[in-house]
Amino acid sequence: MTLLRVEELDCRYGLLQAVRGVSFELAQGETLALIGANGAGKSTLLRAIAGAHRPHGGRVLFDGVDVTSMPAHRRVSLGIALVPEGRRLFPSLTVEENLRVAAARRGRWNVQSVLEVFPLLQPRRHMAAANLSGGEQQAVAIGRALMSNPRLLLLDEVSLGLAPIVVDAVYRSLADIIKEGTTVLLVEQDLTRALNVAGRVICMLEGRIVLEGEAASLDRDRVVGAYFGLKQPA
Repeated sequence: MTLLRVEELDCRYGLLQAVRGVSFELAQGETLALIGANGAGKSTLLRAIAGAHRPHGGRVLFDGVDVTSMPAHRRVSLGIALVPEGRRLFPSLTVEENLRVAAARRGRWNVQSVLEVFPLLQPRRHMAAANLSGGEQQAVAIGRALMSNPRLLLLDEVSLGLAPIVVDAVYRSLADIIKEGTTVLLVEQDLTRALNVAGRVICMLEGRIVLEGEAASLDRDRVVGAYFGLKQPA
């Protein structure tokens, strides 16, 4: 069943067009990775789906409902949650308080279940977010999004600025989240991690989709070429 449908989406910042006629579908329970170099339009596309950026044209449909003009908080109530680039936590609140502030819908995820998926947070649950490491903050940001019990989880730059060993821990927890059946749309610059975690991959270049396919069947050289715009995919 199609959960998310994006149709001919255009997004701009003034005269700068960041997303150009992007269309794709995401099935319920699927994990899709958006890859591409800096400035490809990935984060803007995620923000437009979440309601944090108003598109200039096109449509976003969630479970058959046109949400293009719907404010972000109403999309959360429908089951769309964004983990933004840079985490955006409340620095003076504790880990547990950052989690509880996002509780919106009843379901699988609560403080205890989030801490079970991210065990590194258990001893930090009463610590202020400002005093956490980057990896711990990323875990809180993902956990906060889960607290809304989303049907669609949007993850922007999960591994950005984190040490490889920390990224490994975050991705292990992400694998558990995916096993729970959550639909995931992931922005990731690390090609290896994107190809390993996602069932399908979309590569963007200068605001457009230049390559799309099943992760297991895509030739890595072809992906790298599309990523950097070195050659046109066949």
